[in-house]
Amino acid sequence: MTCSAVDPQELARCRRGVFLALFTALAVVLNVFEFLLPSPAPWFRLGFANILTLCALYLFDGRAAWTVSIARILVGSLIIGNLFAPGFFLALTGGVLAVALMTGARVLAGERLGPVGASALGAVGHALGQLLMARWLLVQHDGLWLLLPFFLAFALVTGVLNGLIAALVIEKVATHPAFASPRRTQA
Repeated sequence: MTCSAVDPQELARCRRGVFLALFTALAVVLNVFEFLLPSPAPWFRLGFANILTLCALYLFDGRAAWTVSIARILVGSLIIGNLFAPGFFLALTGGVLAVALMTGARVLAGERLGPVGASALGAVGHALGQLLMARWLLVQHDGLWLLLPFFLAFALVTGVLNGLIAALVIEKVATHPAFASPRRTQA
């Protein structure tokens, strides 16, 4: 199927699909790469794939962020080989809570919430979601909550770092000609 440059709505829909596919593919690659890196502790990841979720949220909308995040978790888990294993459910719960917090905060705060704040909020949500699922599924002991301060501190640091990277990527991608309005490109 080709896209007609005459119909601006159809062109915007095609561009959205192409960029979301690109963001999802890059998020899967980063997810798999991150899985191969040594981890300082169980469930500690840097969350580089969430940079692409932030890009989808800020360049498109919350629905795009949900698409990139859920597709990344499903496809990444399938490639890694832990689809429907405990690690998958930890990632899914963390991802759902992270995207819910980021999209909800974006709706409530609007332009006042930048990528760094959304990323930090999403990282904290991801850590909380993982701990909740780990408590329910794996470690049914209250001692697990002793890890919460370490998880939150690690999440805040990585969330801010990923938010700064996402802000740079968003700034660069937003100036790409594909994001120019149809009226400006025809003039």
